[in-house]
Amino acid sequence: MPFAVYLLGLAVFAQSTSEFMLSGLVPDIAADLDVSIAAAGYLTSAFAVGMIVGAPLLAILARRWPQRRAVTAFLVVFAAAHVLGALTSSYAVLLATRIVAALANAGFWALATTVAVALVAPDAKGRAMSVVMGGVTLACVAGVPGGAVLGQAWGWRSAFWAVAALAVAATIAVVRTIPVSKPDTGATAVRPLLRRPLLLTYATNALVQGATFCTFTYLAPLITEVAGLSEAWVPATLVLFGVGACAGIVFGGRVADARPRTVLLTGTAALTVGWAALAVSASSPVVTLVLVFLQGMLAFGLAPALTARVFYQAPGNALAGGFTTAAFNVGNTLGPALGGLALDAGLGFRSPVVVSALLMVVSVAQVYGQVRPARREVGA
Repeated sequence: MPFAVYLLGLAVFAQSTSEFMLSGLVPDIAADLDVSIAAAGYLTSAFAVGMIVGAPLLAILARRWPQRRAVTAFLVVFAAAHVLGALTSSYAVLLATRIVAALANAGFWALATTVAVALVAPDAKGRAMSVVMGGVTLACVAGVPGGAVLGQAWGWRSAFWAVAALAVAATIAVVRTIPVSKPDTGATAVRPLLRRPLLLTYATNALVQGATFCTFTYLAPLITEVAGLSEAWVPATLVLFGVGACAGIVFGGRVADARPRTVLLTGTAALTVGWAALAVSASSPVVTLVLVFLQGMLAFGLAPALTARVFYQAPGNALAGGFTTAAFNVGNTLGPALGGLALDAGLGFRSPVVVSALLMVVSVAQVYGQVRPARREVGA
């Protein structure tokens, strides 16, 4: 695997840490800027919306730039947005920096996936995606808890400074390793990316991510109120989920290229059973902890296959990464929103897990409808 692909994963780590770390910083931000907790929570929503809108749009706008220049520009803007966010005392300015950072992140993601698959052999797309997306799992394991620790020790602004520093380091590394390229001259048409098979792949990706982050977002009350564990177990449980995610994405990346149909069929079915089992057995601490690990492993084990499938279905299209990124973030937005509605309806702390299982039922139906057994699986 080219070293440049690992450095793209480092940049994704910095950006994913920024995307998720506010979950531990919201109270401090609200108190410091004299806004409500809900208003501080909108900073996360703004980032997610920026990712959904920005990914396909910026992939289209940046297609005429040399790829290394475009990737570098997005990283520089991302770092600058965090510097400004760390310095400001205005909620409106901070909200604007989150939107700008999200747009830069979306543009980077859209190009990073395209660059990564271009740097590897034609049959290694899944492995390349596992490395790049490994940055997300590392953010869950180390970045988000690290941001919370920094916030508790030196205030929420220190976490923003840390992300900016990581982004600068990633920028320098990317400039030194990604080969110079001319503007992309490959296919860039939007219409081929809106064909039914690809739309189903986007939908499956969004459903899987929605199910994952629906439960992940509300894992803390499930652990304390249903499983009966103390609050001290919440960080450990989140890390356990992240460790499972790391294991899953490594294994998933290794088999996604060779047996994509097998990964998709068995992975979605296993995730469905796992969320249903967690909803039923959440009162058992041991079963809950085991299932949290397994579900993290299964969810992120599917991620390389889901992402690589788009590039196999639309080979050479420079905009494929943007649409894939948008689908991923639709799920990240949809899942927590549906879980929140279930909680607001008074359905209890198990209800987000039930929602996750229902989302996966739809996903399984989609996968079994579009993926059929074949003699030769590579590139399916």
